[in-house]
Amino acid sequence: MIRLAAQLASRRLGSALATLLALTIGVALLTAMGALLESGVRHQPAPGQYAAADVVVARPEIEFTAEQTGTESGETIALPEGGTVPAVLADEIRRLPGVAAAAADYQVPVVAAGPATGHGWNSATLTPYTMVKGAVPTRPGDVVLDARVAGSTQPGQQTQLVVAGIPRDYRVTGIAEGAGPPSVFFTDAHAAELAAKPGRATAIGVLAKPGSDVDDLANAIRDLPGAADAVAYTGDDRGKALRDPHAAAEMLVAVGGTFGGYVAMLVAFVVAGTIGLSVRHRRRDLALLRAIAATPGQVRRIIVAEAGLLGLCSVALGVPAGLLATGWARDQFIERGFIPADFAIVTGGLSTLIAAGSIVVLAVLAGLIAARRVARIRPVEALGETAIEPTRSGKVRFIFGVLTFAGACTAAGFAGGTGGSTAVNSAIGMLYLFVTAVSLLAPWINRLSAWVLAPVLRLLWGSSGYLAGKNLKANAQGMTTVLTALVLSVGFGGSVWFLQDNMLRQTISQNREGTLADRTLISPHGVPPEAVAEARRTPGVEAATGIQRTSIVVAGSTPHTIEALGIDPDGAAGTLDPRIVSGRLADLGTDSIAVSRLQAGTTGWQLGDKPTFWLGDGTPVALRIAAVYERGLGFGDVLLPRQVLAGHTATSLDDQILIRTKPGADPEALTALAARYPGSAVVTTAGRNQQLAVDLALSAWLNKLLIGVMVGYAALAAANTMVMAALARRRELSLLRLVGVTTRQAKRMVNAEQIGLLGVALVIGGSIAAGTLIAVVDALTGNPVPYVPVLGWVAVLGGTTVLALATTILPVARLLRIPPIHSIGIKE
Repeated sequence: MIRLAAQLASRRLGSALATLLALTIGVALLTAMGALLESGVRHQPAPGQYAAADVVVARPEIEFTAEQTGTESGETIALPEGGTVPAVLADEIRRLPGVAAAAADYQVPVVAAGPATGHGWNSATLTPYTMVKGAVPTRPGDVVLDARVAGSTQPGQQTQLVVAGIPRDYRVTGIAEGAGPPSVFFTDAHAAELAAKPGRATAIGVLAKPGSDVDDLANAIRDLPGAADAVAYTGDDRGKALRDPHAAAEMLVAVGGTFGGYVAMLVAFVVAGTIGLSVRHRRRDLALLRAIAATPGQVRRIIVAEAGLLGLCSVALGVPAGLLATGWARDQFIERGFIPADFAIVTGGLSTLIAAGSIVVLAVLAGLIAARRVARIRPVEALGETAIEPTRSGKVRFIFGVLTFAGACTAAGFAGGTGGSTAVNSAIGMLYLFVTAVSLLAPWINRLSAWVLAPVLRLLWGSSGYLAGKNLKANAQGMTTVLTALVLSVGFGGSVWFLQDNMLRQTISQNREGTLADRTLISPHGVPPEAVAEARRTPGVEAATGIQRTSIVVAGSTPHTIEALGIDPDGAAGTLDPRIVSGRLADLGTDSIAVSRLQAGTTGWQLGDKPTFWLGDGTPVALRIAAVYERGLGFGDVLLPRQVLAGHTATSLDDQILIRTKPGADPEALTALAARYPGSAVVTTAGRNQQLAVDLALSAWLNKLLIGVMVGYAALAAANTMVMAALARRRELSLLRLVGVTTRQAKRMVNAEQIGLLGVALVIGGSIAAGTLIAVVDALTGNPVPYVPVLGWVAVLGGTTVLALATTILPVARLLRIPPIHSIGIKE
């Protein structure tokens, strides 16, 4: 059976190659996405700063109970600012049996020769760092430098460090070397004073006595009263104690999981359609087998065997291509800062086997489904079935198509009647449901379109148009895959791609229009809060507002983090305008917050509510909603008073200071202000927005890459399908020419058919794309009119038109160059 299947495939080399191409690219895409997903899931962060510690006590995550989430099980998510533990817990740990030493690690942002982290000297043993020159620090003004940041500085010399955003002079007492990240070391008391959270340590490292059981020691630490919210990590889990240890891993899980799911659905569409079309084009061969006594089971097994063989061949070609694509993606992620250079990417793991197995199973199922009609026909009807296209489609298909269409309409209703992420998710679901409904209802859509278009085609193309209308009606069943492929290309290309453009445009627009300040003091290392007061005292400054970016955790059925800005409410109305839609920004105080319209719609918050959420370090707070604003993309989901964030973020530094100057103000005064904070600079609002656009474009690169892959695969599938459909018309075109149709009339007939089918696909696909885009943009921005660049429309509509016509007209022109008598008697 396998040998016969291979021989049949070799006789239909064009269809086999087209199917193999779709399967191979599908395997490559699934392999790459699976490798990224598996790499994220299996990632084990290195202990880094705590490599020498036996136990590390920290609180990098927050756990939500089943009661809080309203689900059957709880959920644990990483704290965006990193949690802390009581520093006094180190004293309790030291009194436990089996503990040789315990050091509280305070982490302070420092700029020396480059960015570094400040610690207390006692925590140097946790890496360990070894003193190579000089002595340990003993006074608040002493510091030990990591050899990598010391440069030519020697013990006994003075050096200036930017510590927590403020230039400070220190006496270098020693030079140390270690394998941890670049660091400087103060006395423990001084490090505790510099920490953003008084009395709280980032982590506590524990060294066990020789012969002590580390697991027993960890259990004893967990039982201590002061360790109620902390976690004791041992062995390979010590890296989890680092702040944000899973950021890169979570990004890869999101990419491989979310986009991998979309790609898997797309691959299923394409593979099923391609194999189905290939089988339909071979009805003559399969019907002949039935006529010479092949049983339905034998025909099914032949088709399934052929599909399986093509699937196995695609695995052999696609898996290496997918692994090469994974390596390229890893290099790009590292270059753009999405993952660290030492991040391990899993290749050839379980995900590769799943991707390969999925494609083979999908190919076999697609072949089995496509073989149902051909295998079930009676032998005496077999050859007759190949003469005309079957006019009936399955009732089950029609019922599922109607139900899917109803589901799509329901999702559209949710997208238009709700707000926030619910509307966005409904709109994305609407896109997939509508495309699925079109693929199921395509035979009936094609028949209706042929009935509507027949008079128009005849009017425009005469007798060729008449033939085109008859062909569209007769081939309604066979052209289902072509229609689906075209709608898929237009639907994806016209919605998902432009959605990213709208997000970028709206973010920049909202930030530009909502920023009333004309100058901004920025620093890559942050500026201290004292700089805001100094800016306000600067001559010519009308208002100044410090901005600190952070994230908070919102509970619900799926706890998640949202972006927030910490601001000083005093004078904020003079520097920023988030466009308040209810309440007043002036009412923002230490007991209240402002939320975006999008976030309010997502969580159901209303003006005056007092919701509970968690700050970036896991501290729960309940604050009253004093205002709801429109410009959430430009200013984050929540505006918090800086006083609320004090002591609950990894650093007390502001990311930037918005400054509004008076007419005629001397810019030199602000330049002098920036000079007092090394690394700072004053830029105009236009320059700040330009830099924002660059930063957003970098972050959007990943989404555009993945979306481009999806749209490109859909377009390739459409081209592949249409070439197959065109080449399968050899006998039909030869018969028409033998009965008197001229070559010119045949070409005009094919052009009319394709333009009619293309018009239907553009209308349906464009409507789906427009509906999705309008719903998502309206939910995100409140503006129902999305932005689509002129070149974008030209690219989608023009590209689809050129694709459809070129992949049909060129193959047909080739067929028409062959004498009809040579083609009439050969395979379909």
